[in-house]
Amino acid sequence: MSGQSCLIDGCQARVYAPAGTRSICKDHFLGFLTWRRRRGPQMFRKYAGLSMEERDTIAAEWLQTLATKDLPHPIPGL
Repeated sequence: MSGQSCLIDGCQARVYAPAGTRSICKDHFLGFLTWRRRRGPQMFRKYAGLSMEERDTIAAEWLQTLATKDLPHPIPGL
């Protein structure tokens, strides 16, 4: 995962875990897990059996649920 950036635009945090074929930072990963948990226990079983490309669909669905206020803003001057 080295050389990759977080799936969330503008996030400068270090990559922590995969989300489909892309990667996300630890804070966004925890949010992704919470979102999947709220969708029910079947989501964890279903997600575990999906290919990485199929997981992209789930990650894209989660990404659409994020409000713009939840997205990190780029740090000025970097």
